[in-house]
Amino acid sequence: MATDWLGSIVSINCGESLGVYQGRVSAVDQVSQTISLTRPFHNGVKCLVPEVTFRAGDITELKILEIPGPGDSRQCGDSQQMETGIPGVGCQVGPSQNGTGKVLKKPMSSSAPQNIPRRTDMKSQDIVISPQQQCSKSYMDRHMETLTQSKGFRRRHNSWSSSSRHPNQVTPKKSGLKNGQMKSKDDECFGDDIDEIPDTDFDFEGNLALFDKAAVFEEIETYERRSGTRSRGTPNEKPARYRHDENILESEPVVYRRIVVPQNPHKEFCTDSGLVVPSVSYELHKKLLSVAEKHGLTLERRLEMTGVCASQMALSLLGGPNRLNPKNVHQRPTVALLCGPHVKGAQGISCGRHLSNHDVHVILFLPNFVKMLESITNELNLFSKTQGQQVSSVKDLPDTPVDLVINCLDCHENAFLRDQPWYKAVVDWANQNRAPVLSIDPPISEMELGIDAKWSLALGLPLPLGERAGRVYLCDIGIPQKVFQEVGINYHSPFGCKFVIPLHST
Repeated sequence: MATDWLGSIVSINCGESLGVYQGRVSAVDQVSQTISLTRPFHNGVKCLVPEVTFRAGDITELKILEIPGPGDSRQCGDSQQMETGIPGVGCQVGPSQNGTGKVLKKPMSSSAPQNIPRRTDMKSQDIVISPQQQCSKSYMDRHMETLTQSKGFRRRHNSWSSSSRHPNQVTPKKSGLKNGQMKSKDDECFGDDIDEIPDTDFDFEGNLALFDKAAVFEEIETYERRSGTRSRGTPNEKPARYRHDENILESEPVVYRRIVVPQNPHKEFCTDSGLVVPSVSYELHKKLLSVAEKHGLTLERRLEMTGVCASQMALSLLGGPNRLNPKNVHQRPTVALLCGPHVKGAQGISCGRHLSNHDVHVILFLPNFVKMLESITNELNLFSKTQGQQVSSVKDLPDTPVDLVINCLDCHENAFLRDQPWYKAVVDWANQNRAPVLSIDPPISEMELGIDAKWSLALGLPLPLGERAGRVYLCDIGIPQKVFQEVGINYHSPFGCKFVIPLHST
């Protein structure tokens, strides 16, 4: 009865410590309760020994994957089917209540890799096994529990295989008919002879020393130079040499210089799109504003445009739509607006009026003067119609940090204001307050900036601002292109679809 199962392909589960074995049954001994597999696989990997023998007490589960049909002449040592892997459909054997064998047909799911069996190998036969041939659940010897290292596993595997065989049992040798038979496609692709597997470790350092990197990189450079492809970077790159019939492509980035000023700029900026924006001197900037005013761009229009652009930038710095929406009234931002008695201060008042119209709590500081400029008076009249608060003393400014400080204290001409007591007090308050500072049209001199700004907003064209001005932004105040040409500036708008753009130092 036991010889009927010789040549069958089975899967033996030996528990979590030893894993799953697959192979072809070569011997079954009912006396010693052992079963031997030839050319075994352990967890999907071919074993280094030609045969493995198991005891009944070591087997947790046994599955029959393929049974040789009647007249099948395949021997136990034949490796044609085992080289291709174990079929994925088989029969699981289990005991029944009446003492006879019971067949359970279902797809097998094992940890070992499974292949789709051929149609000629698929046989839907009912298998009946007596209870004496079934294996009970247990584990193997305790010294086989730790099999982590490959060399230790080989020694224990060989000793276990030799010790677990029956004394009178002879292990079948490997068949030598391999050269006379035609290999299957999977065997030719994936099959390796056990004798060809080396026992020594692979010498990575020695093989790496055989790799000549300089010669390989030189070959790659020669190929890329001939084919016209560009290398992604090689060590010790040399400048490319081109022949007279080859294309020469510029590797440097293209510089868009569409704004040209008559004088050599002291500092240049660039936009996010790479357009170069040169700085202009204060004299040229003042001349540009006067020519624009002569053509109809009056001071009132310029103040309104500056206030709109500055308030738009301030609203984005305060959080934009994430904070300024009707559902978020309890987090109303507070802005401290510091203005002086000049045109720069009038620009700040215009900005404060627009911020107050967008539900921003604005506190406007403006010192008391006997006579104010007409532009400041007009802007104050409009600001008084809003919910903004106007103060003239530093004591009335908030003690807690505000969300944003807008600095419009400094101007380009009136340098004597820096010596006034109110100016020094406001500068001290702004430096002690931890709020970020936005400066609108700051002066050029570093000494005139008493408050360090995080952002600065330039009008039309930037001035050569220093490091204390922070990050520079540029706003469009509506100067026509022909006005730029009249003062000798070849101008093309860098704003695109925006009115306020960031500038980066080159």
